[in-house]
Amino acid sequence: MTAAPGTALRPELAEVADGVYAWLQPDGGWCLNNAGVIAGDGGVVLVDTAATAARAAALKEAVRGLGRGPVRTVVGTHFHGDHTHGNAAFAEAVLVTHAGTRTEIARNGLALTGLWPDVPWGELSVRLPDLTFRDELTLHQGDREIRLIHPGPAHTDHDVVVWLPAERVLFTGDVAMADTSPFVLMGSVSGSLAVLARLRALAPRTVVCGHGPVRGPEVLDETAEYLRWIQRVAAEGRARRLTPLEAAREAGRGSFTHLTEFERVVGNLHRAYAELDEREAIASGRTVDVAEAFAEMITYNGGVLPACYA
Repeated sequence: MTAAPGTALRPELAEVADGVYAWLQPDGGWCLNNAGVIAGDGGVVLVDTAATAARAAALKEAVRGLGRGPVRTVVGTHFHGDHTHGNAAFAEAVLVTHAGTRTEIARNGLALTGLWPDVPWGELSVRLPDLTFRDELTLHQGDREIRLIHPGPAHTDHDVVVWLPAERVLFTGDVAMADTSPFVLMGSVSGSLAVLARLRALAPRTVVCGHGPVRGPEVLDETAEYLRWIQRVAAEGRARRLTPLEAAREAGRGSFTHLTEFERVVGNLHRAYAELDEREAIASGRTVDVAEAFAEMITYNGGVLPACYA
């Protein structure tokens, strides 16, 4: 495996409000996720962990370096391994997720490691959440209110965002990603648009996405614009009886040439097609075949597995 340009960049702990940090892993590609660090007088609330044992250890060391006490709570935004494989590194903390995320972590385990076997994953183990909820849960860190919100299906069926109303800081998980392509294969296109509108209504000042640099609320609008384009491509492609792969090839990159990991367009179109066919899908019991869609993403990518440099 050759090194990617982004792998030479070290993770950065960037303060985005008083005692609130984004742990950023450039360049935000596959498995290079962000985490959140919310430091109070008596300890830390962590938003997500990391994909590999080494990266989880680096995150733990960065938090220790703040001198604000131990990680007392870890909030998981969704079940994907790049955000959860490091959970066991924080065994002393209470792990909180949506109830559906707990089920998905149990079902998927360490499956991500099989997709990219050459990644140095390290010694990993599955850790299931200690506490789950379904709609909203509020944590209190001294005077700070930390709201955990399940805004509806988006990136997955059970996403959780973390909202700090006083600081107006929003941790979106992968509901929004900055400078890289959105990915809703295992979630919902229309659901994502509804969720993004709900998050925009919070009027955040700072948005920490699941991947990519810290942004303002405009990243929510940019994500919505991309997903509306996906819906248009799907509608046109379905009307012409094109497959999602064929529709993706014909559509090109639209006004989104700046986005990385563009092969996700095929997976997103599979999901958009399924939503167009919703009545038929319900009647037949047919759902999106994630493995088939991912195989077509590889085909779109020139027959090469997308690079993961975790």
